[in-house]
Amino acid sequence: MQLQDILYSQGFGSRRVCAGLVQHGLVEVLGHEPDTPAQQCLDAAAEFEPKGLRFCVQGVKWPYKEKAYVMLHKPAGTECSQKPSTYPSIYTLLPAPLRQRPTKSAVQGVQAVGRLDQDTTGMLLLSDDGQFIHRMSSPKKHVPKVYEVVVKHDLTSDQVGRLLSGVVLDDDPKPVKASACQQIDTRCLHLTLTEGKYHQVKRMLAAVGNRVEELHRSRIGGLSLPADLAPGQWCWLEEADLVALQAGNLSAV
Repeated sequence: MQLQDILYSQGFGSRRVCAGLVQHGLVEVLGHEPDTPAQQCLDAAAEFEPKGLRFCVQGVKWPYKEKAYVMLHKPAGTECSQKPSTYPSIYTLLPAPLRQRPTKSAVQGVQAVGRLDQDTTGMLLLSDDGQFIHRMSSPKKHVPKVYEVVVKHDLTSDQVGRLLSGVVLDDDPKPVKASACQQIDTRCLHLTLTEGKYHQVKRMLAAVGNRVEELHRSRIGGLSLPADLAPGQWCWLEEADLVALQAGNLSAV
């Protein structure tokens, strides 16, 4: 695969822009092995095996990824929208190549797997793999998501019981229930859901007579948010992470 096409597939601009980056000496090829010395390449048509290739563009190291799978620690005060209405978009926290990756759809770049409210923090997955996005967000797949919830009033055993047995939300006559609910202290619980209805956690707590004060998503499937990934930071998901996500998929059991 030509180097200009590799760069294009990774979101570094049009093929003409990518060819220009190479011809102006702004691209170094690091090879496939970690200890391979960087080599400047001035030939945009030079052929490389893309799988496992690492390169450096304008001083920034980048691995070739046929499909992009990333995790973002979403901070409060951000919206999961390309066109936010009030708060900054979570997409501004990602580097330009992730936002510009060419896709078959009309929308470029990675897309969020579901959404979190502007004041909700925690684990957010993004990808340019449409099948992965559907598999992780479809309610039919029953992918468990764990939320750490701080509420306004002291929790009661009756409230916890109702969250587990099911509550009726105003737009759906079918009761929704948590697949697990662990009370941590008087005003904190860990709630596990396998659906993704609009404002679901907040509405479920309101339905049992309480109110969400803080909401944080700490796990999706079998994958937890790393302790060292600070709010606003992102990281690549590796093969082991993707396996962990599927390991927590209840429909696969």
